[in-house]
Amino acid sequence: MDVLKIRKDFPMLDNKIMQGHPLVYFDNAATSLKPNQVINAINDYYKNYTSNVHRGDYDLAAFADKNYELARTTVAKFIHANDNEIVFTSGTTASLNLVAHGYALTHLHENDEILLNEAEHASNILPWYDICKQTKAVVKFIPLDDEGKVTPKAFLECINEHTKILSIAQISNVLGYEVDLKEIIRIAHEHQIIVVVDGAQSAPHIPVNVKDLDCDFFCFSAHKMCGPTGVGVLYGKYNLLEETSSTLLGGGMNAKFDRCGNILYKKPPFKFEGGTPAIEGAIGLKAAIDYLNQIGMENIKKYEQELKQYAISKLKELDNVEIYNANSTSGIIAFNIKDVFCQDAGTYFNSLGIAVRSGHHCAKILPDYLHVTGTVRASFYFYNTKEEIDIFVEACKHGGDFLDAFFK
Repeated sequence: MDVLKIRKDFPMLDNKIMQGHPLVYFDNAATSLKPNQVINAINDYYKNYTSNVHRGDYDLAAFADKNYELARTTVAKFIHANDNEIVFTSGTTASLNLVAHGYALTHLHENDEILLNEAEHASNILPWYDICKQTKAVVKFIPLDDEGKVTPKAFLECINEHTKILSIAQISNVLGYEVDLKEIIRIAHEHQIIVVVDGAQSAPHIPVNVKDLDCDFFCFSAHKMCGPTGVGVLYGKYNLLEETSSTLLGGGMNAKFDRCGNILYKKPPFKFEGGTPAIEGAIGLKAAIDYLNQIGMENIKKYEQELKQYAISKLKELDNVEIYNANSTSGIIAFNIKDVFCQDAGTYFNSLGIAVRSGHHCAKILPDYLHVTGTVRASFYFYNTKEEIDIFVEACKHGGDFLDAFFK
């Protein structure tokens, strides 16, 4: 993989808005940079064939339809699904909410249990809290092990006759541990438990095969995988999508309705895509997937693991850095500069042109497990380099000088 050649595809890497320094972008778990190939695909739609989809009877509209549905096919192949199992949403958050309010709300009853864990993102906790308020179901948390992982053993010990849904991130967004998802799903299905997977941190970084995993629902966002913001994906097994109610009613998702209130909804996935969708978003997502496929997801996974191992080895040489996930294989490092508040550290890194995330990272229960108020998160992608890590590590050496950032 020629990283230096790849970096030329990303115009943001020439950005010097970060305090006049060259940009070192280590906030990829929040969102990724966009290559020219994606930008050009979006511009092409706006410049050359802007039209709504599934509505027009003219050539431009037909061309837009073709490209929009080609995006669906590309997504399906990317995760080894069928086209009619791919629903376009506005992102992982919307996808998880659709499962919660479209499926769980009509399938759960009082005292039914939903299993989560303390490392989950807000998007995979708050919708379930809301469902419990409406159904009188109960959220329970699988305990994390000493490293912060969910193990199949811990999951099995939490199951009882009331357990109906497990919702879990394949890779957690702070500690970056990948769960043994296939084994967990096997156990879940032995107990007739529906499994919802948050793939926001996995789909951009590792190969995903939903058929092999046998998950029931799988959610991810375009913007974390070199695509545009405002578009995401919900995969669902078709029979479960048929049982799921649409939570977005309007034009495009119905076949007919009349003044008496009789409504005939379209079949999945179209019954979930009411209104004008993010057409340029889906087209941009297709371009992003084409780009990732050209590099190769296995190559991306291997390279990010190399970056992570290199960074951890360098950081372990420092006596002022506390690392919370040294053994995770993803490109995420959660850490703190000792005796420095995480957001002060983030400001310090910013003064040197280094973009990291600091705080709770939307996982607001996890700090209780870690016994910290928050963490700094550095997250890598395939366009990052060891040279950037060297700059980052050098900055960590002087992290105690964070006040310098405020008085520059």
